[in-house]
Amino acid sequence: MSNNSTRTGVLMLTAITSGLGLVGLTSAASQAADKPTIEVVTHAGAGGGTDVNSRMMMLRSRRTLKQDMVVVNKRGGGGAAAMNYFMSRPADGNTILTFTVGHAITMAKGKTKLRVEDMAPIARGTNDPQILMVNCKTSPYKTPEEFVAGLKNGDKVKFGGTQSGTIDHITVYLWAKRLGLPMPTYIPFKGGGELATQLVAGSVDVGTLNLSEAAAPVEAGDICPLVILAEQGMAPIPKAKTAKELGINLVLSTTRGFVTHAGAPKERVAALEKGMAKAMKHSMYQAYLGNSGLDSTSPQGSTAWAKQIKSMVGEFGPALKEMGLVK
Repeated sequence: MSNNSTRTGVLMLTAITSGLGLVGLTSAASQAADKPTIEVVTHAGAGGGTDVNSRMMMLRSRRTLKQDMVVVNKRGGGGAAAMNYFMSRPADGNTILTFTVGHAITMAKGKTKLRVEDMAPIARGTNDPQILMVNCKTSPYKTPEEFVAGLKNGDKVKFGGTQSGTIDHITVYLWAKRLGLPMPTYIPFKGGGELATQLVAGSVDVGTLNLSEAAAPVEAGDICPLVILAEQGMAPIPKAKTAKELGINLVLSTTRGFVTHAGAPKERVAALEKGMAKAMKHSMYQAYLGNSGLDSTSPQGSTAWAKQIKSMVGEFGPALKEMGLVK
């Protein structure tokens, strides 16, 4: 998620917890006095996007689960420190890991002993599809079909993304592979905001971005989204098409969700899913999604979330090896 989205979440969280939300938290804490505190483990520092997402989920989940919740920040190793800490905790359903696309990449790289089968998915919290975007004014591609045709015809195109070995880097590789093409030129940038700026400036031909990262230049008509790597289209960008609509089977997102231990009692996992699902339907969490450039389809139940986790880890491992980023 973009820095702007993170700042929006922080401001919203501060406003809620300093007003009526604080009353709700105090009430929930009193109800939960006789129950163990749930640890929500994140790999981000305080105020980071994943930290904010975790806290926004917790605002109402404390009430729906009738348990207190506390964030435990374990930074380092691309999420490895958080995953290793999670593995050390009892499998009683009172430890939740905020699992992200970055964790899936770290798992695929073999930098943690945590495996997919060690986790019991609870619910997805946010989902920001990867989108291939071009400069509206200078790009020769005006439609998704023209873009795909140009690549298949051998057009040399420079792609931009965030750093090497990230979801953006993997996205470009898998996109090219699905088209039967070699890895194109990939130029890494520090973040989505810088990438969007450089796409407008003409430093790259295609930007691998989330809508939340490029909302302002898209609204201004400077950047045109062409291909959405999602199961369905997005209302704010009706001219863009999904890869599947173009006959290309590729679905990738910057995503965050919640898991507990696979050994936790099934009834406990089901209770967590029910309580957190109710919490994320609340207007406070929905407002957070809207202000972050996301919509109500972001939260999903355990079945869909489990499928997405398995798909990410399974897709990333072979891709990273083929890219020469892991042995």
